Amino acid sequence: MFNKLKYILPIVMTAILGLSAHSVFADSNTWDKPVATLGTSLSSTQKSETLSTLQNAANITDSDELTVTGSTLVKYLDQNQQTFNANSNVYSSALIQKNNSNTGINVKIVDFNGSNNITTITANQYKNAALTAGVTNATIYVTSAVPIDGSGALAGVYAAFAENGETLNQSQVTAAQDEMSTLSDITQANKGTDGYTDSQLNNAVTGAKKDMANKGDNLTVNQITNIVNNQLEQNNLTTIINNNQKTQIINLLVKIQDSGALKSDDFKNQAGKLMDNIQSNAKNVFDKLNTESNRNFIQKLFDSIGNFFKNLFG
Repeated sequence: MFNKLKYILPIVMTAILGLSAHSVFADSNTWDKPVATLGTSLSSTQKSETLSTLQNAANITDSDELTVTGSTLVKYLDQNQQTFNANSNVYSSALIQKNNSNTGINVKIVDFNGSNNITTITANQYKNAALTAGVTNATIYVTSAVPIDGSGALAGVYAAFAENGETLNQSQVTAAQDEMSTLSDITQANKGTDGYTDSQLNNAVTGAKKDMANKGDNLTVNQITNIVNNQLEQNNLTTIINNNQKTQIINLLVKIQDSGALKSDDFKNQAGKLMDNIQSNAKNVFDKLNTESNRNFIQKLFDSIGNFFKNLFG
């Protein structure tokens, strides 16, 4: 009996220590409260109404508050001050709920007094930027009291993570800002184009990130190009995204790889969850893409092989 215990006890202790370490890790990612990041340019009335709008959307009554200033924009989004400076106005605001479970990233743009005042950045663009920056398992609500592009809300997300001891890698944050600008420009250029949606583009880019993470963190430009071509085909964008735009996407993904984002153990998992999220929120779009005429060659090949063996042995 003693001899058996001699071998069993170390295993039991290892398991206990492992569970303890997991608990400590989980606790380290727990925020005391959701964080509301409010633009510094809001009047007192706008600030109150913005906070109420965000809290109502999140179905909460209490949150920590953080003021986002022009300096916050410079710190996280534009250190070269090409677009923002310390005196820049900030109106767009966010509320960030950090989730303990493996939920992925979700973003909801909330109307302010009946109007969507985020004029440029889409929910999917926020999601992709957050993924690249290293945000994990968070629900983010965004609104603005006045029509504005929405950059202040994104800077607020990064500031909220830093405030809670989860400072994000600046190289990834910079790559995320480039990504949001690139995807926003491509969506604006294709606005009104038949067969194009922002969801397809963001799903393609997220899929490319996931595919890259599956292959490692030192891919060649040719490998990344092949991944992009495959994702554009899967999302039925091959004839819509022009060569210049495709080059922009490839260059962007090279920057994301260079930022170190792919080295994160969570990145691939979060990318997969984000793809599910994008497709679920645009089910009408992706249901149409998932038709026989739009399925890619590889899918059809596997179906043919499967049907061959089914008929052979069936």
